[in-house]
Order: sequence, then structure tokens, then C-alpha cells
Amino acid sequence: MIKGLAITPPVIGRISIGRMVEKNGKRLPEKDDQFTITTQIQTREGWLPHPLDDALRQEVQGKKLRSIPVTLPFNDPDLNLRAEYTFFERRSGRPLCSGDGEICRRRTDQGLEQLPCPSPDLCEFGAHDLCKPYGRLYVRVGEEDELGCFVFRTTGYNSIRTLAARLRYFHAISGGNLATLPLELKLRGKSTTQSHRAPIYYVDLTLRIGVSMEDAVNQAREAAKHRESQGINQAALDTIAEAGLLNAQFEYSEEEGLQVVEEFTPEGAVTSNKTQPQPSKGLSQKLAEKKTA
Repeated sequence: MIKGLAITPPVIGRISIGRMVEKNGKRLPEKDDQFTITTQIQTREGWLPHPLDDALRQEVQGKKLRSIPVTLPFNDPDLNLRAEYTFFERRSGRPLCSGDGEICRRRTDQGLEQLPCPSPDLCEFGAHDLCKPYGRLYVRVGEEDELGCFVFRTTGYNSIRTLAARLRYFHAISGGNLATLPLELKLRGKSTTQSHRAPIYYVDLTLRIGVSMEDAVNQAREAAKHRESQGINQAALDTIAEAGLLNAQFEYSEEEGLQVVEEFTPEGAVTSNKTQPQPSKGLSQKLAEKKTA
């Protein structure tokens, strides 16, 4: 295995709740109130739709696509949902810092350092909305590729918090059989004072419609036993997937970083060319400089 290269789950498509639109000559993100399933090919008009997108829309008979039947590739919740606080350099998409709220890995003039991670609200390095929570949920849609995944990327606290909770709850209730539970992604909406009562949308993970908790757990257990009897080693898959993700300093490439910056970072937020942004001066420091000037 090449050292320094993150071996991430094979991605064959994307799931989003927004799209890029062109306004006044600029490409800007626009939120949506439904799912869109796309390929990994992007043109001037946007991402090309995946054939599964049309197939699922036919099932809802012209209504908006607000639920997607899925299964998970792994039993470990933290392998299905990867989430960290992340700071991408805007122009290059290069990841500069990534942390979990306690410890971060940061590129500095001295190289890659491990430093305390106070979270974006308290971190001068990632101030001005440059550091965001960045989550990637890997799911399987359809039966075409047994190991291929569709990825849902988000910087929204609501989606990350909800998905993390659901994954841990389902993992506990099913006896660890996450990979064989019949699940679906569901789009939910709510309004808050911060959204000025306008609806905001986030992604949830639930059991499929019409399947009770008892039936889902029984199905997952029996399916796990059947797969094991056929020689499918889910535990080994989880182990090798974790090792692949830990094979590099950062799990994402500059190409992915550019896509995240374009889709989720507000227009006009520009980072410094330096690896380490300079913290703002305090009042006492400004007064001291004024006296010596």
C-alpha cells in the first residue's frame, strides 16, 4: 500500500440536496428541498444525473425525491460517517487543518503538527467561517456494485449530528449489524430563529417505510448470518477500510477540497497565502505599538 495515500471507499456517485447555479457570471451554491443523485462527471451545466435518480423519481410518480432506500457498507458507525472540523485553502483546495474538537493535524512552517483543537468558534486559525464541520456519509444504493458507494457530503451541523446519532443507535439496537439493516435516507425540514423562520433542510437516516424495528433487526441478523455462511467477512472489510483511511495525513485530496470550497464556503471568504494565518491583534498590543511608534 502506498504510504500517504488515503484509501477511501470506492465512490461511484454523489447524493446532494443542492446544486451549483450561474449568476452574474459566478458559480454559486443553491439549496434545494429534494435529493439529487449524480455521477462523478461535472459539466458546465452541473453534475450529470445518475440513472438511479430517474429510476427512483419514477417510483414517486413525479413528486420530489425526498427519500432514498440505502444500505451501509460497514458495521462501524465511524466508517460509514466520516466527520471532522476541516479548513481548506480556498484557491487550491488543499486541506490545512483537520480536527475532532480536541486534537487537530495542522500544516505549519515546521511541517504537519498535532495541536489542540478548540472547535471553529474558538479557533483563531479557522476564524471567519473558514473552518467548518465536514461530513461524508457513505451508502450503497441499488445492487449494481457490491462495494461501490454513493457519498453525501455536508458541512451542516443538523445533518452531521442527526446522522451520527442514528448510526450509533441503530448499531446498538441491531447488535452491530449496521451493514445489513434496511434503511433509507430521508430529507427533513425545520425553521429556526437563525434561519429567520425560513425552512432549512437536513438529512436523516431511518428504517424503511413499513418495516418495524423488530422486523428490521431480525432481517439484519439473518442476513448477516447468511452472508457469513457464504464466506463474506464483514469484520475483515471494516478492518481493512479503517487501515486505508488512516494511511494518509488527510483523507481528502485537493480536488475534493475544491469541490467542497465551491459548494459550501460562502463567496468572498478568502484565506491567506500563508499556511498559518496571523491572529488579530488585541487592544493592549495595539496601544503598545502606538506608544513606540
